[in-house]
Amino acid sequence: MLRLLRLLKILSAGLRFGLDELALAPGHPWLRLARHFGAWRDLSAPRAVRLRLALETLGPIFVKFGQVLSTRRDLMPPDIADELAKLQDQVPPFPAEQALAEVQHAFGRPAGELFRAFDPVPVASASIAQVHFALLQDGTEAAVKILRPGMLPVIARDLDLLDSAGWLIEVLWADGRRLRLREVVAEFAKHLYDELDLMREAANASQLRRNFLHSPLLAIPEMYWDYCAPSVMTMQRMHGTPISHIQALREQGIDITRLAHAGVEIFFTQVFRDGFFHADMHPGNIFVSTDTETRGRYIALDFGIMGTLTDADKAYLAQNFIAFFNRDYRRVAQAHLEAGWVPPDTRIDEFEAAIRAVCEPIFDRPLKDISFGRVLLQLFRASRRFNVEIQPQLVMLQKTLLNVEGLGRQLDPDLDLWKTAKPHLETWMNEQIGLRAFAQNVKNELPRWAAILPQLPRLTHRLLAQDRLAALENAMAGLQAQARRRNRLLAWISVWLAALLLWEIGVFLTR
Repeated sequence: MLRLLRLLKILSAGLRFGLDELALAPGHPWLRLARHFGAWRDLSAPRAVRLRLALETLGPIFVKFGQVLSTRRDLMPPDIADELAKLQDQVPPFPAEQALAEVQHAFGRPAGELFRAFDPVPVASASIAQVHFALLQDGTEAAVKILRPGMLPVIARDLDLLDSAGWLIEVLWADGRRLRLREVVAEFAKHLYDELDLMREAANASQLRRNFLHSPLLAIPEMYWDYCAPSVMTMQRMHGTPISHIQALREQGIDITRLAHAGVEIFFTQVFRDGFFHADMHPGNIFVSTDTETRGRYIALDFGIMGTLTDADKAYLAQNFIAFFNRDYRRVAQAHLEAGWVPPDTRIDEFEAAIRAVCEPIFDRPLKDISFGRVLLQLFRASRRFNVEIQPQLVMLQKTLLNVEGLGRQLDPDLDLWKTAKPHLETWMNEQIGLRAFAQNVKNELPRWAAILPQLPRLTHRLLAQDRLAALENAMAGLQAQARRRNRLLAWISVWLAALLLWEIGVFLTR
């Protein structure tokens, strides 16, 4: 019943704000029918405003969907992209009284005692939480992030609805099972629930800060652990300009082109060096530092959604990227087959030809005009006939890559994502297969070898003893098998002898 009510609410919001007019062509029969609901529908605002209001009405999951759309200005009309950008940090805040109550509930002390100063007016408000500025007792500037109260039931209902929608699509649509939508929803749910635990987010931020501690490209705020709890997180206040304020950045003397290239480098460093990446890189979470020591560096905020990749995932991705750069479509097809993403009976030559048909027209254009988002979409369509399975563990990476491309193109419309990324991928691949990789692997294994070497004589003796015992057990088993065969033979002979004796006795008696 709750699921049905939530579905009705989604449909109601769509009709109320006229979202059907955005999706349907003029003259569609439904639009003629919808005119009868004119008094209830709110169509006075522009279409982009109505879309934003509908997403805000429906809650945090839909707000996050709008955040992703806002970064894809190459795919979205400018008016919609501009309006949805307000979802990044301008979601209506919850009352200050609730924020103060959350702080007291988390620490057992009112904010006035915990902090030297606490600003009840939030500086930013997003779908999951809002941020207040404060001063610690020693005068250190801090930013306090507080979860929205009552978020869990709403998110649980929306995720349940998405799971049901995924199941329905898998049942009714021929391509549904290949998409593995329910697994994708489960992966998204995992990251979303992680985002509701601010202690986990603080740990994510701490790990990312350690990875980029001496980086000239990225600055991460320090976590103040004594002021952190599952619903409240306190971190170092960072001074910067939002990445979306491009004109302000130019006036501050920031090299926008260099900034765009640095963003690509940061992303690929996170993915291929660390296997740990910020998976929510929309403009509301990215600033550019104005502090003297870190001026011009990126500042990353909001670490609730982080992605991780295994060595196998990284190797697969690097091979595919480099093969695309080199237009080696057979290698792309083979990588899919080796990863088990296509059935083992797939004909490589046919799969290669399908990939070539998508990529060659793109490469014939100037590289700066290539959109990785459109490449992904076209490859996805071409992969249907080969039953390519969507990998849920890489969904966050795909989403983040699209965000990075959209953000980069806002900064520098001539950004060549592929050309910028290629040197980093080639360096990573060389480190994985060259002498440096061998030396690093030996270095990583030395502690294990140091622990095992002194035990080798004992382990060898134990192995030999086990071998002797196994050989003795095999010999005994062989003797027992021979004895059983001999006993069966003797029993068989005894039966025949007894039968022959009985026959002789019978013959004697009948004489």
